[in-house]
Amino acid sequence: MEGTSAITWRTSSYSGNNGGNCVEIGTAGPMILVRDTKDRAGAMLAFAPHDWQRFTAAVGNTEQA
Repeated sequence: MEGTSAITWRTSSYSGNNGGNCVEIGTAGPMILVRDTKDRAGAMLAFAPHDWQRFTAAVGNTEQA
């Protein structure tokens, strides 16, 4: 995605101290972006708001299993 240097990224609150396996979350317009903190120039995922809500709900449900 072009212009990602202007995006304000934050480390996920779920990343914690797990040996550097962290993700960062940013927004670009209405899209929610996710990238690996160890490969900031690499691939990233882009979610529409509704899809992001569904994704985070699904991840939350699997962690409790």
